[in-house]
Amino acid sequence: MNYSAQAFSGKTLVDLLRDRADNQSSRIAYRFLVDGETQTLSLSYEELDRHARSIAAHLQSLCLPGERVLLLYPPGLEYVSAFFGCLYAGAIAVPAYPPRPNRSFSRLQSIAIDSGATIALTTRETFSVLARRGTDSPALSALKWLATDRLEDAATHWQAPDADRTTVAFLQYTSGSTADPKGVRVTHGNLLHNLDGIYRSFGLNAESHVVSWLPMYHDMGLIGGILQPLYGGFPVTLMSPLMFLQKPLRWLQAISHYRATCSGGPNFAYDLCTRKIAPEHIAELDLSCWQVAFNGAEPISATVLDRFAQVFAPAGFRATALYPCYGLAEATLFASGGNPSDPPRLKTVDARELERHRVVETDLANGENARVLVSCGRPLPDQHVVIVHPDTRIPCAPDEVGEIWISGASVADGYWQNPTATEELFRAQLAVGERNGKMPSSSDQTFLRTGDLGFLDGGELFVTGRLKDMTIVNGRNYYPQDVEWTVESSHPSIRPHCTAAFSVDLEGEERAVVVAEIDRSYVKGQGVEWEPGNNPRSREIVEAIRRAVVQEHELPIQTVLLLKPGSLPKTSSGKIQRRACRASFLDGTFERLTWWSPDSQ
Repeated sequence: MNYSAQAFSGKTLVDLLRDRADNQSSRIAYRFLVDGETQTLSLSYEELDRHARSIAAHLQSLCLPGERVLLLYPPGLEYVSAFFGCLYAGAIAVPAYPPRPNRSFSRLQSIAIDSGATIALTTRETFSVLARRGTDSPALSALKWLATDRLEDAATHWQAPDADRTTVAFLQYTSGSTADPKGVRVTHGNLLHNLDGIYRSFGLNAESHVVSWLPMYHDMGLIGGILQPLYGGFPVTLMSPLMFLQKPLRWLQAISHYRATCSGGPNFAYDLCTRKIAPEHIAELDLSCWQVAFNGAEPISATVLDRFAQVFAPAGFRATALYPCYGLAEATLFASGGNPSDPPRLKTVDARELERHRVVETDLANGENARVLVSCGRPLPDQHVVIVHPDTRIPCAPDEVGEIWISGASVADGYWQNPTATEELFRAQLAVGERNGKMPSSSDQTFLRTGDLGFLDGGELFVTGRLKDMTIVNGRNYYPQDVEWTVESSHPSIRPHCTAAFSVDLEGEERAVVVAEIDRSYVKGQGVEWEPGNNPRSREIVEAIRRAVVQEHELPIQTVLLLKPGSLPKTSSGKIQRRACRASFLDGTFERLTWWSPDSQ
């Protein structure tokens, strides 16, 4: 029996997988390309259900419902089974990833401590690698470790959990401060609502097929690449992100070979394909099957979209398949998207006015002062999106840029064990007018404050920037204070609290920049010229910065500037003014001691 997602009436993802196992038992649900090309592993709905029940039975003997379980897996089908094993046990899954060689345990430790996880699931091989590396972290040492790829079959001992739509399914940790991580509480109800919204907005059906290389521990990879195909009852072909990054052609080859109808990723993925895939390989592809090429998770470039459509048109790719969208973990995943049969809508505005948070249309003849924005489509029909002045909480006029606020069933339950941040960001209320010095609330409706800036035009959402100082590079979010702390710790010459990290747009992609003040005692009396490549001491500092940031955050640095003491602009209270730093960098007004970029080599 094969049926559409609309036929599902259960309350949880456990009900959903059980339905699929009963009605589509032998159908392949998940295929994993081990080498990114031809070596494959697969799971049917029945096989996944049985493995999940077995893992759940073991978990139920070790923990109580609601306990947090850390998932530490390399990309693969074992991760899928473990995630559902947690749901089947009534435990709260905490997706993470095992530290790579030369990468510190700090973020993993922070997640383990914040979540209060008691058990970690992994593979035998990954566990042996972690054990060899060793760790002094009490939070990790105290965990009970279970290798799910070597468990005895205990599926018959499984007991169905007492769960409903309000039950927390997993914690999605955002890429926030390692000192204060935030785990988004995502419920079964949030997931089912968002999955239904994606299903309808993308125009998916039982004959759809997804290809995904996106990281399984991130919201887009987990919900879009693993849970969405299950919801729709259609197959998905998965591969490791590393396989894609090493050879972007593999992504498009998989789409072509398996006749995928839906696939996508961040803006950088499309740009990478246009730069790395040779014309002779494009000639071997058939992308005419690709109906929804979604683009989200970072600023969307109209130039990149146009270039991708032109480069891959000879392979049958249609520009109308490009599907810009907007979302965030706090709203489960998907918040807005267009009509899958329409080309992306563009709007050219005056860049100078945009900096003043005004939307003024212009044309490309305006040159450097023209900025082309890409619509992220319409919000989900049963959700409410408003554009708000972040300081006054008053809704913006149609021609004003403000903070994007969202209300609806996809908005998550809040942050795990963090009532202050939950109240501030998930319980915001609009205010209208002023009466007796107070801002009266327009209603009792609460909103999620996204921290992103944008405006609505004709009912469509245009995202223009970020209220919070967040950097998005290669589809990943980075809080600048995390990077700055790493930079300050990388070398003794760097002045504490005198570092700024931000991003700049270079040819349609955001690139990371670090500027750091050098301690006076290190600068004074060195008697050497501070120029790129001429000073061994400066090269040592730059290399220490780049190495530390890559190891800790997997973030490549485009440019490093080393500055004289007192160079960074700060507020009266001593806080770094990152936007002013970015402006000085772009204007070339920093008095630098030395600098490094790929072009300086």
